[in-house]
Amino acid sequence: MSHSAIQNSPANAAETATMPAPEQSGKGPELPARKPRRSFLPYGLIMPAVILEVLIHIGPMILGVWIAFISLNQLNLTNWLNAPFVGLQNFVNGLNPESTIGQAFFSTVGRTMLYTVTVVGFSWILGMAGAVFLSSNFKGRAILRTFFLVPYALPAYVGTIAWAFMFNQRDGAVNQILVDTLHLFGDERPFWLLGGNSFGAMIMVNIWQLWPFAFLMLMAALQNVPNDVYEAAAIDGATLWQQFRTITLPMVQPANGVLLLVMSLWTFNQFNIPFVLFGAASPKEATLVSPLIYQNSFGSWNFGLGGAMSVLLLIALFIASIFYIRMVLPKGGDND
Repeated sequence: MSHSAIQNSPANAAETATMPAPEQSGKGPELPARKPRRSFLPYGLIMPAVILEVLIHIGPMILGVWIAFISLNQLNLTNWLNAPFVGLQNFVNGLNPESTIGQAFFSTVGRTMLYTVTVVGFSWILGMAGAVFLSSNFKGRAILRTFFLVPYALPAYVGTIAWAFMFNQRDGAVNQILVDTLHLFGDERPFWLLGGNSFGAMIMVNIWQLWPFAFLMLMAALQNVPNDVYEAAAIDGATLWQQFRTITLPMVQPANGVLLLVMSLWTFNQFNIPFVLFGAASPKEATLVSPLIYQNSFGSWNFGLGGAMSVLLLIALFIASIFYIRMVLPKGGDND
């Protein structure tokens, strides 16, 4: 049998018919994949923000840390680049409990902690009460919401100046209400911005300014709590306090944790309210950490000591914030 006959045999024809035909892409030979071209546009867009962050925050912070290790005062302020290096001497002076500076620093830290706990605690209570009260539907709720946010909407200096005017006058609004109307102090008309009364006046002003922020954040968090949960709890016989303790608090816990951290940091670093109420030198009973640093830096012209106190304050707040975040704030996953 010839070779052509073998190729044309029925068996070979069937085998040829069952073989798959080669795919025809129609696109020609494939070219090697090109690497994507790197675009510098995203870096250019964020570069202004990075530059401003370095100039406004990172740069001054590094400069403040460096000042804490030098002896910078009124004698060498004009030639501050050549100020002598003193190492940890500024920190030793600030932390020495036997020195006047150390005693003032530790007493001020304790007073600031008491001030922070009091202001944040009352602000949170008022904010939570207002948020729970306005979470239900009733006529005039929008007006009350706007009214509650007025202290937060006003500029901080404007509100503090108004409070200083009401406190500073013996016949001011505060004494007229407490003495003339409520007769709480008899015939005595206290001076609210002097002595021990100054601490309470400062607390009142800060609570007035801070609690609307707590109200706003908690009000937003309560919007995510479904009403069906409260209705089911009411049907089961739960009281309002039980609903608040078992439903409201757990549901707003993530927002509540962040809120307490932010308010604590703001209050502990408070400078505007004492400065506007009392001026550059706060009364001894109302001196906080930030005004104390200002007084040592710009009052006594001891910028090295002020820088050391600022670094100590930064380290303490950083450690406290990390501890709070790890122990209180909700975790994003099991591996956090």
